[in-house]
Amino acid sequence: MTEHTMTAHAQDREIVGTTVGIVGGGPAGLMLSHLLAREGVDNVVIDNRPHDTIATTHRAGILEAGSVRMLTETGAISRIPTEGYEHAGIYLRFNGENHHLDFKKLVGRTVWLYPQNDAFLDLAATRERDGGDVRFGVSDVTVEGIESDRPTIDFTDADGTPKRIECRIVVGADGSRSKCRDLVPGRVKHTMTYPFAWFGILARTPFQADELIYCHGESGFALISQRTPEIQRMYFQCDPSTKAADWTDEQIWDRFDEILDGPDGFRLQRGEIIEKTVLQFRSFVQEPMQHANLFLAGDAAHTVPPTGAKGLNLAFADVALLAPALVRWARTGDRSALDTYGERAAKRIWKAQNFSYWMTQMLHTHTDANSFTEKRQLGELMSVTSSPDSMKYLAECYTGWPYDLLGPEEPATGTGTLTAPESVGATR
Repeated sequence: MTEHTMTAHAQDREIVGTTVGIVGGGPAGLMLSHLLAREGVDNVVIDNRPHDTIATTHRAGILEAGSVRMLTETGAISRIPTEGYEHAGIYLRFNGENHHLDFKKLVGRTVWLYPQNDAFLDLAATRERDGGDVRFGVSDVTVEGIESDRPTIDFTDADGTPKRIECRIVVGADGSRSKCRDLVPGRVKHTMTYPFAWFGILARTPFQADELIYCHGESGFALISQRTPEIQRMYFQCDPSTKAADWTDEQIWDRFDEILDGPDGFRLQRGEIIEKTVLQFRSFVQEPMQHANLFLAGDAAHTVPPTGAKGLNLAFADVALLAPALVRWARTGDRSALDTYGERAAKRIWKAQNFSYWMTQMLHTHTDANSFTEKRQLGELMSVTSSPDSMKYLAECYTGWPYDLLGPEEPATGTGTLTAPESVGATR
């Protein structure tokens, strides 16, 4: 069901015909576009943000094992093994000491540090290399007709030309401020707002440790993350009303020292702070994730606190289910996998919500904390780090559940094979 782009005029709009119209050109939308294109399913991607805006928005950088396999084996990104950093575990720090969890020994899997900005740049370059139709910096996006067999996406291109995408399926991958999700009738929004936020910095320093440190301190939480050998991303817990501009560099470094303080004498190496942000905490899931010929993916359908490193990986997991379902439908007309997409995706989403919530409540200082709750948290951390089974559970969740636990897609008939990432291979 491949159609060619054509030019005509209807209601003073240039018409672009395709099979799948994707609203949202972040990593989820671009990855879906890549997977569809390699299986011969025509698609067009639009995003109201300019390419450079997406590329310079700093986001998470931990990729699960399944995400890495999908990205590399389908030819979407080749640089992860050479320019990323493989992490075999993390440190849980409490009572002023580090406790290492070795994921490779516990579950036989690892994660990779690869900044989301780089993942976006690579995916955008891959679509350009392969002749993909991806349009950044559009405006006035309107989706209509999702209950018909010919939905439309009206928009104004970056050069000011009014256009209309006529397609068969619309995918809303338009992020946490999604407009597409508003089109789902009878939707239920499950939300939770946390009573704290993260104060985040980008700083010019070397790696502070060989792997990430999740610290529960007497005065709050800190995450010592990484970005590149020269620039690090780090966070500490703060009040949601905190203004980043009110903090001096010295105050920021002193706050990290206060949270990390312990008998082992661990201290951060200070350096120039080049960015300060306050990241609000919220969990969100919209159900259902689909209606008629509209399907949601990524942050358009769900967000999680960053404590469990699940946001980007959940988006890729959605795509891993949605892409083969779309391929099967495009080749055979069989909608069975499409019609159960949201239900199947929700299984992983709620597991990830639970893991993110657990990590968040275990590591952060709560506003209503007293001596009992503080000691109970320490008891929980001691239990986790002293029990091989508990450490294995955390490692399993952090590195990511195999996608085939949700029910693997059968290979679609035709020239290529597209299944979930645990079994996908580059067939072209």
